Amino acid sequence: VQLVESGGGLVQAGGSLRLSCAASGFTFSIYAMAWYRQAPGKQRELVARISNGGSTTTYSDSVKGRFTISRDNAKNIVYLQMNSLKPEDTAVYYCTRARTNDWGQGTQVTVSS
Repeated sequence: VQLVESGGGLVQAGGSLRLSCAASGFTFSIYAMAWYRQAPGKQRELVARISNGGSTTTYSDSVKGRFTISRDNAKNIVYLQMNSLKPEDTAVYYCTRARTNDWGQGTQVTVSS
């Protein structure tokens, strides 16, 4: 199993980023996927989750209305579109296959004020 995140970077508050997670080594279309994040000194927290077919999504209250999770089962990629970014969104963002211990290496998102 391999999960490779990309798309992180430095952005000003109010800006946008789109994260991607390329998956391989398993049947992508049968698994729900999720994005988590971990800020310095804090626990890893769930950001968004998407069902295997993409019809059901859930978000943490802190990102609801600003972030959108989506997936392309033909390309084995899950996305996280992040708009109206805030300094408190600064964290390492991780992609994971739901209900497993499979994680990517993470991608750093830094939002400056």
